[in-house]
Amino acid sequence: KRQMLFFATTVNYLDRQVLSLTWKDFISPEFHWTDTHYGYITAIFSIVYALGNLFAGRFIDWMGTKKGYLWAIAVWSIGACMHALCGLATEMTLGIENAANMISATGALASTIAITSVYYFIAARIILGIGEAGNFPAAIKVTAEYFPKKDRAFSTSIFNAGSTIGALIAPLCIPTLARYFQRMGVGNGWEMAFIVIGGLGFIWMGLWIFMYKKPDENPHVNAAELAYIEQDKDNEEDKKATTPTTKDEKSISFLQCFKYPQTWAVFFGKFMTDGVWWFFLFWTPSYLNSQFGIKMSEGLGVALIFTLYAITMLSIYGGKLPTIIINKTGLNPYAARMRAMLIFAFIPLLVLLAQPMGTISPWFPIILIGLGGAAHQSWSANIFSTIGDMFPK
Repeated sequence: KRQMLFFATTVNYLDRQVLSLTWKDFISPEFHWTDTHYGYITAIFSIVYALGNLFAGRFIDWMGTKKGYLWAIAVWSIGACMHALCGLATEMTLGIENAANMISATGALASTIAITSVYYFIAARIILGIGEAGNFPAAIKVTAEYFPKKDRAFSTSIFNAGSTIGALIAPLCIPTLARYFQRMGVGNGWEMAFIVIGGLGFIWMGLWIFMYKKPDENPHVNAAELAYIEQDKDNEEDKKATTPTTKDEKSISFLQCFKYPQTWAVFFGKFMTDGVWWFFLFWTPSYLNSQFGIKMSEGLGVALIFTLYAITMLSIYGGKLPTIIINKTGLNPYAARMRAMLIFAFIPLLVLLAQPMGTISPWFPIILIGLGGAAHQSWSANIFSTIGDMFPK
């Protein structure tokens, strides 16, 4: 199950990275984009993704993890593939014959092409954001179903590492795919990059249909494994038995969630930290191009981005740290998680040195950003796990 969640999260991040790795070298010359145009697209995607998360969790609870996850990845895969149609839609809307005519456009026509294409990319990005919002709520719910509390941070760090692997694989394959299809004369190359990467989600769907069942329905889970998975259940039953006023409720309303302090704890924890990861994810390729003249279609650009996300792979061990603390100190899972997260919170301060060190070599900011990203992903794996600690399944 961890492998399937890992694969889904990898595909999730590959799909969202296609644009950041192709817009500067391939898309911008065709549609005359500036950093501002790209910024609008990424901002709207982020807003839609955030709003989508508010409802994705309820949808997953309603549909169940199996069907809910299928719907989420189907929607975002369709949205990913739809990006490939944005060029054709722009040509048809403006009555332009081909991409070559768009590239050679100047003045008012170039501005019109930029604005029109941005609208189409925003539309595709909205669909992508709505679908991708379902990934983490579904993955966290599966983790809560298949692992006891003490193992959830490590399990979460494994599937959350899919985001790093997706970002790691992306610079190796996406510019290469775009360049290959460009040389083959299939559009301007970037279109097929969206289609090929977007198509991976449909492969995952085929595997998920046959592989996923809840623990108590899965013939491959024996009695001993089921007992291990449900070890927290006994403690919960004991607490209920000693609390006369306890009553079982299947679910609570959307607004009731906001009455719980743990909801706000997770909300503000994510609000104050996620900007770090998203900023680097969307803008590092552009930063390398603007600051150092390094393109993502070149070997050095690929090597730098690959190194950055290879360093963030350290986050897998970040999910293991609470377990180590539990074993050495005997603290409960939540207290151990908080101690680990405090350690991770200080490490991104190293990124403040990235810009001055960049005057020496582009490798220094990449290494420092990588360390900050690893700390963030370690923090993220643990704050995701606190949801399973503080709320019922």
